[in-house]
Amino acid sequence: MQAQQQGWRGRLQALGPGILMATAAIGGSHLVASTQAGALFGWQLIWLILLVNILKYPFFRFGVQYTLEHKESLLRGYQRKGKAYFYSFIGLNIVAAVVNTAGVLLLTASLLHYALPWPVAVPLLCALILLVCLAILLLGHYRALDKVAKLIMLLLTVTTVAAAIIAASNGANAPVEFVGPSPWQLAMLGFLVALMGWMPAPIEISAISSLWLKAKLRQQAISPQQGLFDFNLGYWLTAALALVFVSLGALVQYGSEQNIALAGAAFAQQLIGMYASTIGDWARPLVALIAFLCMFGTTITVLDGYARTLNESFILLGWQRHDSRHSLNIWLLVQAASGMALILFFSAALGPLLTFAMTLAFLTTPVFAWLNYSLMTGSDKGTNSLSWPLKILSWAGLVYLVGFAVLFLAWFSGIFA
Repeated sequence: MQAQQQGWRGRLQALGPGILMATAAIGGSHLVASTQAGALFGWQLIWLILLVNILKYPFFRFGVQYTLEHKESLLRGYQRKGKAYFYSFIGLNIVAAVVNTAGVLLLTASLLHYALPWPVAVPLLCALILLVCLAILLLGHYRALDKVAKLIMLLLTVTTVAAAIIAASNGANAPVEFVGPSPWQLAMLGFLVALMGWMPAPIEISAISSLWLKAKLRQQAISPQQGLFDFNLGYWLTAALALVFVSLGALVQYGSEQNIALAGAAFAQQLIGMYASTIGDWARPLVALIAFLCMFGTTITVLDGYARTLNESFILLGWQRHDSRHSLNIWLLVQAASGMALILFFSAALGPLLTFAMTLAFLTTPVFAWLNYSLMTGSDKGTNSLSWPLKILSWAGLVYLVGFAVLFLAWFSGIFA
């Protein structure tokens, strides 16, 4: 009994990187894309979202498992595989770091702007939120981020489930005779690809998780069992919340006479307003809190995570002498300034930029998914620790990801016109 208690105590103490991954993932993909899927198509896409989470599971797991087994980051593994893979990741990561920082920051500020009782310019709110996030990260870095993320995930899970229970108790909003549009048509393929690109998160989050795990390992020893418990908890909590957000959209907005806004900030604000009209005005603060927690948690983890990958990438390139808190702070400030500049100069184009980033994330997922798999099954380190069920799931995921990517490219090029 005592050994069992110590085992659970060790697992709880090891919690951190998996919760950070969940906090980073629950943002645009959940609050916006998952809820939009429910609002536009009811329950039709719930199985697809669950399937995507299952089929992508091995490739996110490998980022954690590789670091636990080899005691090095996933980026170091990419570098070992070859310059083409490593440079491709760096290029994708730079684009994603700037665009995703600007996108999540603008959405967070827009939600806060909507919730405040007095008008404040959105760019000013962006700057203020950015300063708060930077203060938390610069003063505490991983320790502060670890604590903030756990608190956010606890509040987010409780408030989201509470909102779903309330919505379910009020019944579906759609009339019985309502027949919604079908997502299974070529015209909807762009929406499906964007949805799947960030579900549960962009593939580069697997490399970020690897770096968060390295930071955690500097503080304490973590066994493979403890590390995988943390990852599985965070990953499947993310998947469960994605289904909850689909349910929210299906119960509250599906079948509504109001047109569903497709822009992220407009949709999130519309969701808050429709909750107030459907459940009661008292629910407005609850939904506003859920939306803001989603995006604030995503913003702070996106800032920290991408800064770590940029810092590690340039260390491995030999352009920086060594890893230090000073160099990480510099990348954090550079990334924050770049995201803020994008908001100030290209705010009108952020919607298309985010759609581009989500689509690019999906199209590059098969490449980095295969790369993560090959790192775990290769013989360069003399280990091959994957079970046959995990290998089969990996191959099923690769077939699915490649197939959908080819289908999208064919559709985009006009072959089906």
